[in-house]
Amino acid sequence: MANIKSAKKRIEVSARNAERNKAIRSGVKTAVKKVNAAIEANDKEAAKAALLNATSVIERACTKGVYHKNYAARKISRLAIAVNKMN
Repeated sequence: MANIKSAKKRIEVSARNAERNKAIRSGVKTAVKKVNAAIEANDKEAAKAALLNATSVIERACTKGVYHKNYAARKISRLAIAVNKMN
C-alpha cells in the first residue's frame, strides 16, 4: 500500500473508475446479446428495437471514454449490418 497521500488517492480513484468502466462494459455486452438473441429468433422488429438501444448504450460508453470511438463505430456498424441482413 502507498504511503503518500496523493498515491493513496490515485489508487482509490483508479479503483472507482475501473468499477464504473466494468459496469458500463457489462451493459454494452448485455445490449449486444439482446440484439444477437433477436437475430437468432428471426424477429426483425425486436432486433431493430434492441439495435436502437444497443447503439445508445455503446455511444454512451464511447462518450464516457470506456471505448475508443472507432471501436464503438465498428461495433455499431457490425450490429446494424447483421440486423439489415435479416429476411
